[in-house]
Amino acid sequence: MLSNPATKYRAFPAIDLPNRQWPTRTITAPPIWMSTDLRDGNQSLFEPMNGERKMRMFRTLCQIGFKEIEVGFPSASQTDFDFVRTLIEGGHVPDDVTIEVLTQSRDPLIERTIESLKGARRAIVHVYNATAPVFREVVFGMNKDEVKELAVSAVRTIKRLTAQQPETEWVLQYSPEVFTSTELEFAREVCDAVTAEWGATPDNKVILNLPATVEVSTPNIYADQIEWMHTHLARRDSVVLSLHPHNDRGTGVAAAELALMAGADRVEGCLFGNGERTGNVDIVTLALNLYTQGVSPGLDFSDINAVARTVEHCNQLPIHPRHPYVGDLVFTAFSGSHQDAIKKGFAAQKPDGLWNVPYMPIDPADVGRSYDSVIRVNSQSGKGGVAYLMEAEFGVVMPRRLQVEFSGEVQAHTDTHGGEMTAQNIWDLFDTTYLSAPAANVRYVEHHLFDHAGVQGKQHVQGIRIGVKVNGQPMLLSGEGNGPIDATVHALQTIGIKVQVRSYEERSTKASTEGGEAQACAFMELVSAQGGAERFGVGMDTNIVTASVKALISGVNRLGLVPQQEREEVAA
Repeated sequence: MLSNPATKYRAFPAIDLPNRQWPTRTITAPPIWMSTDLRDGNQSLFEPMNGERKMRMFRTLCQIGFKEIEVGFPSASQTDFDFVRTLIEGGHVPDDVTIEVLTQSRDPLIERTIESLKGARRAIVHVYNATAPVFREVVFGMNKDEVKELAVSAVRTIKRLTAQQPETEWVLQYSPEVFTSTELEFAREVCDAVTAEWGATPDNKVILNLPATVEVSTPNIYADQIEWMHTHLARRDSVVLSLHPHNDRGTGVAAAELALMAGADRVEGCLFGNGERTGNVDIVTLALNLYTQGVSPGLDFSDINAVARTVEHCNQLPIHPRHPYVGDLVFTAFSGSHQDAIKKGFAAQKPDGLWNVPYMPIDPADVGRSYDSVIRVNSQSGKGGVAYLMEAEFGVVMPRRLQVEFSGEVQAHTDTHGGEMTAQNIWDLFDTTYLSAPAANVRYVEHHLFDHAGVQGKQHVQGIRIGVKVNGQPMLLSGEGNGPIDATVHALQTIGIKVQVRSYEERSTKASTEGGEAQACAFMELVSAQGGAERFGVGMDTNIVTASVKALISGVNRLGLVPQQEREEVAA
């Protein structure tokens, strides 16, 4: 039994705001977006990103359209310091992107932070200190005046140090940490002291970031707090009012939306809500919520699958299959009544009309999702347990997105032929779809690997010579790359087949169809270099490299890519 909450927890009091305006407002324009995936998101990971994953995340954020990106905490980590230097010295920061770094309100840490930014075109220095009573009294043992002086002193140091580097355009950001648990009058007092010390003007604005460091109340209370600050701050025309909602109560998105209605200008968060405890606010959900209300968010999520795969790689964390807009199953209907309504909605939808399909708040095509993922069978709809039968009967554990893809093949088969499919029927369909497709353009014959040092001995290169039959014609292809898969991709390019590998998994299985011999099973998700829907390829062999090469060729055939007709043909 839970204890009596009334004797253990304090309800957060309502804000005295009798003339509040935000409940009648709507959001008509996007906020300034600031990604903290590389800082707040990264520091919450089991295994923080290495240099390769950090750079891949940074480039993805730039491609999406973020103009402000918090790239690290350079005074707290040599890894973060080095990454900031790499971005600046390597010229990786686009001219229209501003990098941001975080520092605590301590002079040695501030000095180290400013040092990390030397040579930057434009930089945001984000300084913070906790202002809430529990931190003043329990953590730091400081009174209000001491806490305010800590913030002002830090700004004074930043102002002095940045004046020594006039080649950089400096922007100050200040956060009263745990703002939502701080007395509003005191939070305003500290923020006003900070803007006064910096000398904020309409041409030299200070970013005042008001974080729900811990979400302690319902979203309307956060909106009230933001509107109160919005209407009571000194020098409001010289302030960018920013939000940094966390998600402890599971209402971070709602809190951010209401706080934008309350007068905020900017939102900090992570792409899919990664962050300490239950996470930062989810920027993808916020942005696409705006999109579904007819407001362009200014961020490009037209290929949401590519973004999702990158984030999963960089964070080493899976995205929930029912995550809004991006989950592998979010556009999948298993219920018969849902399927019927969606089919009728698609039939009635006019190409140039307002989107109006039941159960679907967004057109899947707008985020790069295919329509063929919408209606799928499962055991609930009477056609299957396809994934269960494949695993239980044949030892093949399919990735979730392959389950969705292959169940569509099962459904199409049952719709055409009628009746029920046995486990063996399902295996036979799987075999002809992925492993030994009768109409395949490219067929695997054999391969040989080789490797050597790269240019000037700086990079190891893996090579492959692969024998194939292209429309029945034997050929020998050759390619090099950073591994067998990459080498095979380059080998196929020699006959005009250009693909990108979106995901790759390998698992051991025991294929009863082959006399119980232990098998390696490779699953590869591909997309044509020209774009379009993703397709899976599957390869099985006792050797995992062979299985991987077969999976790649299987995926090429699934995409329906046709080799160039004019090519130099070499007998295999």
